[in-house]
This record gives sequence, structure tokens and C-alpha cells, in this order.
Amino acid sequence: MSMGRVEYWNHNVHYQPVILEAVPADCGAALEVGCGDGLLACRLAERCAEVIAIDRDARMIALARERAQRQAPGRVTFAEADFLACSLPAASFDFACANTSLHHMDFAAALAAMARALRPGGRLAVVGVAAPGSIGDHLAGAASVAADRLYRLAYREYRGRGPGAPVKDPQMTWAQVRATASDLLPGVRYRRHLLSRYSLRWKRP
Repeated sequence: MSMGRVEYWNHNVHYQPVILEAVPADCGAALEVGCGDGLLACRLAERCAEVIAIDRDARMIALARERAQRQAPGRVTFAEADFLACSLPAASFDFACANTSLHHMDFAAALAAMARALRPGGRLAVVGVAAPGSIGDHLAGAASVAADRLYRLAYREYRGRGPGAPVKDPQMTWAQVRATASDLLPGVRYRRHLLSRYSLRWKRP
């Protein structure tokens, strides 16, 4: 997985390429749910004509707007808001994504809202985190711990430079995430990754 240019490293930044690789060609409008300090939103602006990025944390939105002024002036619109309280027009985006933010809200409601916001043929990409619920989950978690140590060594000079975004432990298990996503998004592609992450990719019919 190519990291491209690196400002700081953490698990979320590590999996940004999974989302960026899912952006459709000639993408018009893109939506990011839980944008944090705007790092991914600015990268999306390089591939999409317009980016709408939402986060309910005032400090993160302030950092995101400062970043966009430097890196993507006029190409990203940031909204300080609760995504589930937003009234986004249906079928208005070509791409919708979230990077480790959906466990901060009602997962099913957020995923359904993202799907509704997509135009027919639009694509969705989510990277998330879940809680262990089985012996297999704990074994996979042990492998993630080992991988984390290696990556932290490789990116040691970039650690500790992040924005200090709010964190929350996940409540849903891996199995619950997969089952909920499959119910809401028929044909969704679920993949489990190292560093305690999963990804969802889906195309709206």
C-alpha cells in the first residue's frame, strides 16, 4: 500500500489509500463523514471536482479549514455538524467515504444515510474499527499488535505529529459490522485488515 507523502502517521492515515483508490474516475461531488483535520478531504480534492466534509468537533473543523487554505483553496467545503442531523439531498454525490468515524455514531443509520446520498452508480468506501467478539477476533488482534509495532518503528519520525482527534472505543463486533453492512448494502465488499481495521466498498445500483 503506497502512503504517498507523509505528514504524520497513525492507523487512520495508513489506510487512507484504501479510500483514495476507491474514488471513481471523473468524480464530481464527494462526501466525507467525520473529516477530522481535513487531511483526507484535501487529498480527495485532488481527485474530485467538489468535496463536502463534515465533522462535529469544532477544533477539528478549524484545523481542517486552515489546512484547506494551504493545500486545496476553494475546493473543499467543511461543515461543523452532526452528520446524522444533516439534511443532505438524496442522490447528490458520486463518492461517499468515512475513515474510522462511523463507530462514533449510529453505524447503521450513518451507513444508510451515506448510501442515500449517492447517485446511481456512485461508490462508497469506509474504513472502520470494531470490537473483538470471538476467539478468532482476539487472534487477529494479536497479529495487528505485531504489525503495529513494525509500522511504528518504520514511521517513528512521523508519530506524535497528528491533530489529536477525539477517540472512542468501538462497541460493535466485527461480525456485527459485517452483518449490518451486508443487510444495508447488498453486494458490499467487506475486508478485514491489519492494524485492527476493516474496509467496506460498495457501488450503488
